[in-house]
Amino acid sequence: MVDKEQVASVLELIRPSLQADGGDVALVDVNDEGVVSVELQGACKGCPMSQMTLAHGVERILKERVPGVTSVVPVQ
Repeated sequence: MVDKEQVASVLELIRPSLQADGGDVALVDVNDEGVVSVELQGACKGCPMSQMTLAHGVERILKERVPGVTSVVPVQ
């Protein structure tokens, strides 16, 4: 089972990089399969590069730092 507090802590480390570009990310949920649901905010919300940001930024870092994370998905 993935530690939701640990996920939130790692997102806090990522947040300044997103905010520097006018965006942000909020943790919505972490399920039993290790899927992290996030809400993209600000400039990230409608950005065509948001999928790349999630896959190559947020997801990669969470998988490296939080045992059990399998993927990161956006919610609307």
